[in-house]
Amino acid sequence: MIPTLSTEALVLHTTNYSETSVIAKIFTRQLGVRSYMLKGVRKGGGKVKQNLLQPLSYLDLVVYNNPKNQINYMKEVAPHRGSDVWGAASPADEMTRHALRFFMTEVLYKTLREEEPMPELFDYVVDTIARKGAGNSSQLPITFMLSVSRHLGIEPLDNYSLREPLFDMVGGRFQYSGEQTLDASSSQLLHCYLQSVNSGAPLPLASLSQRTELINRLIEYFQMHLAEFRNFKSHEILHSVLQ
Repeated sequence: MIPTLSTEALVLHTTNYSETSVIAKIFTRQLGVRSYMLKGVRKGGGKVKQNLLQPLSYLDLVVYNNPKNQINYMKEVAPHRGSDVWGAASPADEMTRHALRFFMTEVLYKTLREEEPMPELFDYVVDTIARKGAGNSSQLPITFMLSVSRHLGIEPLDNYSLREPLFDMVGGRFQYSGEQTLDASSSQLLHCYLQSVNSGAPLPLASLSQRTELINRLIEYFQMHLAEFRNFKSHEILHSVLQ
């Protein structure tokens, strides 16, 4: 008999399978990223509704756990403690929240591999979405990417100084000059965000154009240091709603 396991989980991606089933890529707290099949979810009157599997839905799962199988089955699925960590939102905030949800999901989907548990990262993501970015949605994409980079082992080194004021995209640290460095303004802004993420310093004041530029460069940084981080798209929608 295949053993079962209970775990908290976040939905990353779903793919339709056959006429009624889906295969879901799930970030579990207990096992890391795993793929599960859920039968009958797409047919009317099914026990589990497909809208329960939206990006970053926070679930309690009971799953069959056979390490030899690339795809296991879900036995039980329920919203985590019957609540939605995103909570209710006004119509004015819903578009922003939707864009942030897809941005965070795409970052995780394109960086996490099916290897080992990352409970600290899981808890960070849950805390972030529960706090809704601590009330500052415009800053969240940058702080989220920097925090994820730390858990992935590619965090920029914050050695910023007047002698080494430019961030080197290849080396992942600040230096005096280089062919692939951020300009002085973006480098200083990155330093301020790193201080906020790592030391709890206040978030920097930054214009929309400055934040947009830094998000774009952080995406480039991820692409340079993670071979699987390709064809990233959700930031285009994000830029259009984070004014």
